[in-house]
Amino acid sequence: MVEVSPEVINAERVTSWIGEHAEFDGPLTYHLIAGGRSNMTFTVEQDDQILFVLRRPPMGQLLPSAHDMAREHRLMDALRDSDVPVPQMVGLCQDEEVNGRDFYVMRFVDGIVVRDLEIASTMDIAARQTMSESLIETLVALHRVDIDQVGLGDLAKRSGYIERQVKRWTGQWENSRTRDLPVVDAVASELLARMPEPNPTTIAHGDYRLSNCMVNAEGRVIAVLDWELCTLGEPMADLGGLLGYWHDPQEVDPTGDAESTGLPGFLNQDEMASTYARTMGVDMASISYYRAFAQWRLACIAEGVYARYLGGQQGEQDEEIDLERMRDSVAERAERAAQLLNME
Repeated sequence: MVEVSPEVINAERVTSWIGEHAEFDGPLTYHLIAGGRSNMTFTVEQDDQILFVLRRPPMGQLLPSAHDMAREHRLMDALRDSDVPVPQMVGLCQDEEVNGRDFYVMRFVDGIVVRDLEIASTMDIAARQTMSESLIETLVALHRVDIDQVGLGDLAKRSGYIERQVKRWTGQWENSRTRDLPVVDAVASELLARMPEPNPTTIAHGDYRLSNCMVNAEGRVIAVLDWELCTLGEPMADLGGLLGYWHDPQEVDPTGDAESTGLPGFLNQDEMASTYARTMGVDMASISYYRAFAQWRLACIAEGVYARYLGGQQGEQDEEIDLERMRDSVAERAERAAQLLNME
């Protein structure tokens, strides 16, 4: 973890604000959790004990509609009594006098984020299988939430999900692009031309994957994190996104971004997809389309992350970032999307 400068976290003002919303005894310290490539995440500690977690946008100029702290806070707060495990919210601050930009604070959840091969290899085979199954069970629970009952019926439009997403990410691509990649525009056009019949609208997490969930030692999901891209939309897009990060044992990951799921015990992509389809009663005929959509969108997101790192907006991180690898992954994901769509 990295020490935080006053420009990123005004410790005195933020600590005072937290004190108005939660009980604790003594001064708080803030440490950046390295590895976050969009919004910045910090542990909030007292005497080396983590009490809370704070999320704020990156530094510098932000893209329109991105890094919406209020939206993330609203989503997790709305799901607090559902079957979807989320951290307990402490509060949302939208007073720029406190820290310059919006932020929210949540209670710390003590678990494991399996973000790389080293962490995955410390867990046994049974835990890896449980992780696979629990990820699908949790995704099903999310897609079964009654959006009106939890107060999220007005979160977004209930139709036109793919059109809205293609428009949004095309705009983000145009605003953050660092070079010309015609395949990105070509795939966007193809996605609009080939849209399948939509499934009933659900909450769509938007970035559902293993490393955006926290698990316990047995592998069960105990918290779903990183709700920045959540909206109302197509549930199959969440499944496609999960598979976009999943790595089967026989595959060579072309992007370097796949989860560490090729180890013994993890289900493969077909098993994950069929388990979801069987439980939700959906047709898997369109899965290649949604996997292509996920790869294309991840290419647009990766370009934004790459541009922010080039611009120094992600703060000081103690992990080594391979910017060349990150840049190359954009084109590779877009090409993979074109392959999944069988484009000439």
